[in-house]
Amino acid sequence: MTHELKTGGDRGYLRIATEEAFATREQIDAYLRMVRDGTADKGMVSLWGFYAQSPSERAMLIIERLLDLDKQRLADMDATGIDVAILSLTSPGVQPLLDAQEAKGMVARANDYLAERCEAHPTRFVGMTSIAPQDPEWSAAEIRRGAELGFRGVMVNSHTQGEYLDDPKYDPIFRALAETGQPLYIHPQTPPDSMIGPMLEAGLDGAIFGFGVETGMHLLRLITIGIFDRYPELNIIVGHMGEALPYWLYRLDYMHQAGVRAKRYERMKPLKKSIAEYMQSNVYVTTSGMAWEPAIKFAQGVLGEDRVMYAMDYPYEYVADEVRTHDLLDISDEVKKKLMQTNAEHVFGLK
Repeated sequence: MTHELKTGGDRGYLRIATEEAFATREQIDAYLRMVRDGTADKGMVSLWGFYAQSPSERAMLIIERLLDLDKQRLADMDATGIDVAILSLTSPGVQPLLDAQEAKGMVARANDYLAERCEAHPTRFVGMTSIAPQDPEWSAAEIRRGAELGFRGVMVNSHTQGEYLDDPKYDPIFRALAETGQPLYIHPQTPPDSMIGPMLEAGLDGAIFGFGVETGMHLLRLITIGIFDRYPELNIIVGHMGEALPYWLYRLDYMHQAGVRAKRYERMKPLKKSIAEYMQSNVYVTTSGMAWEPAIKFAQGVLGEDRVMYAMDYPYEYVADEVRTHDLLDISDEVKKKLMQTNAEHVFGLK
């Protein structure tokens, strides 16, 4: 794969990358403080104890790129033909912070910074609002403020100190999403201490496995509690080719319906649609970290060609040949344009 990567749509589509991370120095310093003072959970110690402290080339490059929302990032986008980056505060955001006031101040400042950088580069950067679910009502107000700042979606980094958004106390967040018409992107973070043990001891707690398991479960918790019956216009986005859920859809539907009929679990009630139908009508998946033709085509086949979007996962995966893999997919030009450009324009309201 050697073709030149250019911006501007020379292959018949723009490349809109939909899961691209940034960080603030304040955020990383807070992670380091928590790792050092013992208040971080096991996942943060594993993840940010490495990225924020390791002298390895990978860790140092990632920190450098996370902190740049100007010349270096634009140069990296140009070098790989990325026209537009949908930006969000890197995982786990402020969700692990034990002091809710500190978390809210930090994420508000990060949102202000992102808005300023998007205004500086309006044709290249699009922002997503980050929130502090520790305070659901405040987060709802921040979602509304983010919409006023011009942000086009909302980012949450899966669990918040072991709690999930299906808890009724988080309903203000979903009301704000409904009011603003914005999608929710559920990004992974390391599993909470209650489930991380066997993964951590095997080195499987992060992006290799634990991220996907934990985030896929989060989405399933929301689907099975009836979030899309309550908010039928809501769109939820997950990355990494749907965190493996497309591959499991047949079994998920069969066992969910069997559980509902058996009345085995108090919280598992009948839904208006099947899990697969919700995935086809209310969920988008991105190709972040999964530049693999069989998986991309499978997801398009079972979810629909309108439900799969391109993402690079910058800076954690910054590989030019992964862009070329998408360019060379054995799919029609129409479907490729949906994957790389128009699906993102639709869900994020870019046009």
